Amino acid sequence: MNKALSSCVANFSKNGNDLVVGGRTVQEIVAESRTPAYIYDLSLLRRRHGLLRKNLPAELRIDYAVKANPNVKMLRELGTLYDGFDVASAGEIARAMEAGVAPGRMSFAGPGKSNEELTRSVMLGIGSISIESEQEIARLSRICTDLNKSVNVLIRINPHFELSKSGLKMGGGAKQFGVDSERLPALLHKYCDDQRVHIRGVHIYAGSQNLSGDDIIATFEKIIAYAIELTRTTAIEMDILNLGGGFGIPYFAMDDELDIEAVGAGIISLLEKYRKSLPHTLFKIELGRYLIGPCGIYAAKVLYRKISRDQVFIIIDGGMHQHLAASGNMGQRLVHRPMPMTIATAMDKPLEKVNVVGPLCTPLDTFGMNVELPHAEEGDILVVFNSGAYGFSASPLRFLSHEEPGEIIV
Repeated sequence: MNKALSSCVANFSKNGNDLVVGGRTVQEIVAESRTPAYIYDLSLLRRRHGLLRKNLPAELRIDYAVKANPNVKMLRELGTLYDGFDVASAGEIARAMEAGVAPGRMSFAGPGKSNEELTRSVMLGIGSISIESEQEIARLSRICTDLNKSVNVLIRINPHFELSKSGLKMGGGAKQFGVDSERLPALLHKYCDDQRVHIRGVHIYAGSQNLSGDDIIATFEKIIAYAIELTRTTAIEMDILNLGGGFGIPYFAMDDELDIEAVGAGIISLLEKYRKSLPHTLFKIELGRYLIGPCGIYAAKVLYRKISRDQVFIIIDGGMHQHLAASGNMGQRLVHRPMPMTIATAMDKPLEKVNVVGPLCTPLDTFGMNVELPHAEEGDILVVFNSGAYGFSASPLRFLSHEEPGEIIV
């Protein structure tokens, strides 16, 4: 049984053999546009928000990580649902502002912010900047002095622990992200009384794409305990504690859904346990993939059904240049190929083993070899689920100079 595929299909409905997204069949949607295309379902986006707010404590702030999907129309909708936006470049700041998000609702993170980006952030009044090195805070302090302005910062910490069972580990060991925890006391001693750079708390993001609720909660508890120890041993005021995120979605056949009820219960328990030690702290998390990944599909038309030495090749009009993750070239530790997919126009037809390949002149351009799919003919539509995050904007769209895929919101 393909657990990931079953989980994805359950988010949508069918009309006979056809997959229905946003109340219309995929065939109807692409008939009015074209393929290849990303299709985003706003109703599912809102259902995901309802699921989170039902299970997570009301006092926990949820920020959307723009890097997951920076489509401006989607940002506009996300801005009505979530508390703030995590941005990682001047371009993401501009897109969020175009979507009507005030700079004061944004937090800016990233290990390589340029002078221009820092200056722009200070001038706009960004809600907070996550500092990732001693050099960066020194540079930001000089910029604020030159501009006669001040800024709120969080110190992003590279802790001595990591989020186990994560697709990408972003804490522990030597990392480009954050200030090593053992170097933090000296940095705080130097900047705690800075009149321009106001240190409001810390930011720890230990890992991404985690499906284990127990591991997420255990890591959050380590972060909270670490923050409490900082308040006891340094002069930091823990106004804000950014716990990161890391909530995953099922890509591989045997992946189970993250138990969001258990995660919510675990966070509630942690806040009850430690609230007395951090009575005035605002707790926040930042999520991208979990919020928007399941809300999008990638749709491509079957151009040819080809037999080569007894193997069936399904050749589609899209490929790795438009959906790098689906080709497995974004990193198998993060997203397992094949991603969950089906034939949206023939969902109940008998299964067969096929090779799904794109139109590019490279053997890397495949979404899966020897995979089971409903029998497809030329003109059918193949869809890849969980494509709402790290799809369009995380792909080498100019490779071989094909036309960019469409983005359709339903």
